[in-house]
Amino acid sequence: MQIFDAGDARIHYRVDGPADGAPVVFANSLGTDMRLWDPILPLLPEGLRIIRWDKRGHGLSSVPSGPYKMGALIRDCERLLDHLNVRDCAFVGLSIGGMIAQGLAIKRLDMVRALVLSNTAAKIGNPPLWEKRIAAVHADGIESFADAVMERWFAAEFRAKPELELWRNMLVQQAADGYAGCSAAISGTDFYTPTSGLRLPCLGIAGSEDGSTPPDLVRETTDLIPGSKFHLIRRAGHLPCVEQPQEYASVLSEFLKNIGHI
Repeated sequence: MQIFDAGDARIHYRVDGPADGAPVVFANSLGTDMRLWDPILPLLPEGLRIIRWDKRGHGLSSVPSGPYKMGALIRDCERLLDHLNVRDCAFVGLSIGGMIAQGLAIKRLDMVRALVLSNTAAKIGNPPLWEKRIAAVHADGIESFADAVMERWFAAEFRAKPELELWRNMLVQQAADGYAGCSAAISGTDFYTPTSGLRLPCLGIAGSEDGSTPPDLVRETTDLIPGSKFHLIRRAGHLPCVEQPQEYASVLSEFLKNIGHI
């Protein structure tokens, strides 16, 4: 485990693979930590330089006072990747991680040569929705809406498995202030116009049963970038890398191969 001082936040990160490998950066969703990607990493091609981190307020990273701005989340990532001398990475972002991916590509095209926008959008929800969620976190804790989140995250087939408890536990063990802070960042973000100006290889991935970012929303965002590809994973919700890791890893690997990243 390693910690990077990003200024007003200390970021827990991990790097796997050879130092000279093609860099692939993974950004996880609201309410999860870097372990979100554990199911697919063994299925990816060897030789990649895999970079993961816990965004502020999540996992083993510090929990600054909120609310957070999306710009701060993007800056944390930018500073970490500068620290690691990362350039021309393929950036895989899921949910809020996909928003960070869009923001970083807009700001630092030297860092990002390709995007994988998974279960995300240029704008997710609306301020009243997020205000209600933030109020619930502060009043009753994440536990109060954890079951409802599981229904949005996973298809019914997966929710019947014992493994569901692992992901529910991950959610409720996140810091309430960190969850609320990142919810505020999502609430204040609309990347439709800046994302439509991007010109780089892009793959959109959606889950057919996603209750948080439905497939049409993901497709609408990836369609903003000319030449983008889109893949729908069936029998999966908001976290298809967990529910269908073989298919997710296969689609991601094919994309990396097609753009000459591996």
